Amino acid sequence: MTELVLIACLLSGGCKEIRLSYDSQEVSVTACTMYGQAEVARWQTQHQGWRVHSWRCDRARLGEKAA
Repeated sequence: MTELVLIACLLSGGCKEIRLSYDSQEVSVTACTMYGQAEVARWQTQHQGWRVHSWRCDRARLGEKAA
């Protein structure tokens, strides 16, 4: 499974890593990288108090649940 990993910061300060999983196991890291910017923009519009500092695509961590 592939995850979109965001480093997002509150406007009031403080940053954290947010991992968004793709439901389909067929989404490759390459496809995530190609279409991730649109997902980041969608997340940003839904979380007005946050700003995305950076993002990347990665394989899901085993045993951890993504946001």
